[in-house]
Amino acid sequence: MIAFAAARRRVPLAAGVCLFSFTAFWLAQRAADVSMIDLMVYRAEGETVRAGGDLYALRTTEAHLPTTYPPFAALLFTPLTLLDTPDMRTLATLGNLLLLVVFAALSLRLILEERHARVEAALWVSALAVWCEPVWTTLRYGQINLLLAVLVLWDLSRRPGHRWAGLGIGVAAAIKLTPALFAVFLLLTGATEALRRGVWRPAVRHACVAAVSFAGATLLAAAVLPYDSWRFWTRMVFEAGRVGLAEDTANQSLRGVLARLLHTAEPGAWWAVSAAASCALGLAVAVAAALRGERARAVLCCAATALLVSPVSWSHHWVWCVPMVLALGVEAARRGGRVRWAAAGAASLVFCSYALWWVPHGAGRLELAQNYGQMTLSGLYAVTASAFLLAGLVPAGRSQAVANE
Repeated sequence: MIAFAAARRRVPLAAGVCLFSFTAFWLAQRAADVSMIDLMVYRAEGETVRAGGDLYALRTTEAHLPTTYPPFAALLFTPLTLLDTPDMRTLATLGNLLLLVVFAALSLRLILEERHARVEAALWVSALAVWCEPVWTTLRYGQINLLLAVLVLWDLSRRPGHRWAGLGIGVAAAIKLTPALFAVFLLLTGATEALRRGVWRPAVRHACVAAVSFAGATLLAAAVLPYDSWRFWTRMVFEAGRVGLAEDTANQSLRGVLARLLHTAEPGAWWAVSAAASCALGLAVAVAAALRGERARAVLCCAATALLVSPVSWSHHWVWCVPMVLALGVEAARRGGRVRWAAAGAASLVFCSYALWWVPHGAGRLELAQNYGQMTLSGLYAVTASAFLLAGLVPAGRSQAVANE
């Protein structure tokens, strides 16, 4: 009873702090006169679908942005056309803030291995996480990164073998292709378990449900938008340049880092080789962690791998920094050690410092002339994710002595 009463006092406090933080965030974004430009692109996609237009010939907003997602995403955007612009922006911001709380709760459930995360903990995390650069930029542009992350974590934080596990990953991959790597991770985990122990069903079933969900959503889009579906899957999916310039400082993938490092608009074979090697290493680390029972580390290593090997991973795609920093902090609190606390602090600083924007960027392709110090700042997300993957090579138990030094 005493613990219950204390919890009842803590939740209103956490809710009040979270509400204050979200309000300050809202005011700061309005003072910055954010454009929510990606949300406007989503609305234009929905209007094109309703009008029966050519989805992949679309150019909209003052930046003349194209459609880059699969056709299924455009179907989901059609309800946006029923709202006027101010209401759409308000509802999108409110929805993203709510998704942030859900994302924090699912992250805590995954990391703490509890069936239900504490409400006050999720609220405290959300109050802080809203100010990190990937989350700030996601809301600034009206992006869907938090929705995709919630769909994936809704699958991966639940009981293995659950009937609907895999649905979220499949739908997320039908909206945007990058989450499909989680299905590959699950399939590899199941196959490795079968070779080692003869136990394969939960992970493989999880991957199969994801594949079926992806196929169902994609076929639905093909039935409604046959011409656009044909164009996307036979042509547009291979045109990474449609998304944006590889060297843009906001591109925190390996391809972006290499473009800036080599002072070239297209790193070509250098990127292909490094992406292939990173994908193999990242999936191997994730599968090994899953087999050791370190589910949170496995999921986050897979997320880091997906962001690194994607041709374009804009800074706002890195909302996975929230559970990544949380996992590092929880491990430091549980196991102690100066190295662990330093790692958690460094990761927090990287994603909350906005350092990637301290370098020359913008019109004129200034990123192609960055010096080594500037290139370091504009590659911090990729460096942090790579360090996280390398740390995953060492099982948690074996790293105890090193961390305490």
